[in-house]
Amino acid sequence: MYVPKESQPKQGKPAADKTKGQRKIVAQNKKARHDYAIIDTYEAGIVLTGTEVKSLRQGRATLTDGFVQIDGGEAWLYNAHIPEYFQGTWTNHSVRRKRKLLLHRAEIDKLAVKSEETGHTIVPLALYFRDGRAKAEIALARGKKEYDKRQTLREKQDRRDTERAIAAAKRRQRGA
Repeated sequence: MYVPKESQPKQGKPAADKTKGQRKIVAQNKKARHDYAIIDTYEAGIVLTGTEVKSLRQGRATLTDGFVQIDGGEAWLYNAHIPEYFQGTWTNHSVRRKRKLLLHRAEIDKLAVKSEETGHTIVPLALYFRDGRAKAEIALARGKKEYDKRQTLREKQDRRDTERAIAAAKRRQRGA
């Protein structure tokens, strides 16, 4: 029996997974981008317990009050709220415990030096899963003054207004 070449199975390597490298975001800290000027961002792994991972997979976490500190040459995430897992038993985790962040030594040293400077801090921006592993996006940031926050909001509103005006002009042009 003849089988056309297109329907024959291909030999060699299997097709690459299309989701490889994509992020499944669990929580974002939008307030941090408003309150701080982001200088540099880093991706860090997080040391979690089993019930914390299950709770994160349900999409339940809050980073609003979270911050990162360097203690004893290690990076720690404080005040990140990961609620208890409903089906968990006595093995459930503490909701606001400190969690260790996994970074390279050079990154930890750089963050430690920079965070010592006046006005600089390390804030978590997002919690997500990449290739099945929990990750945190953290940023070295400098606090914004009130007038900087107003200026950022004004620029954002101006950008939105110009995009609306361009879209309206395109619609009028197509209609005419």
